[in-house]
Amino acid sequence: METTVLKSTERAERKEGKVAKAIEQQTSKVPSDTFLWASLGAMAASLTLKAFKKDHLALFVGQWAAPFLLLGIYNKIVKVEGHDKES
Repeated sequence: METTVLKSTERAERKEGKVAKAIEQQTSKVPSDTFLWASLGAMAASLTLKAFKKDHLALFVGQWAAPFLLLGIYNKIVKVEGHDKES
């Protein structure tokens, strides 16, 4: 496995756009565990809906768990490696 280390000039060429910066500024304010709790809440709600025989709605709500976890990963990356790391 070969790892590539970007030189500072190469990193400077890879700037974030205005929209990405605005999104990063807002998402970095949200605590990381919020997304974990949202995911667990979606699973609990899905289980509850399934118990009440609302199968289609239970599947719909249950599918929210993975996107919440992915948003949590994005949030963590923004906090660790976001555009403001170098600023």
